[in-house]
Amino acid sequence: MCLALPARVVALLDLETATIDLGGIRKKISIALVPEVQVGDYVIVHVGHAIGMLDPEEAEATLKLFAELAA
Repeated sequence: MCLALPARVVALLDLETATIDLGGIRKKISIALVPEVQVGDYVIVHVGHAIGMLDPEEAEATLKLFAELAA
């Protein structure tokens, strides 16, 4: 089973690396598979790699659901 999480891009470090924010945790990830990503975009992250982009409304709804499940 694979698990990928939505996260917001907060900084582009170079052409293939970005910093994401996932619930207050910041992590450096590869964006080689989504080179069109910009700061503020939401991506799906799997084992340190952005594997796709998400619509902001969909990402926020998913993050809200995760927060409700954690409570």
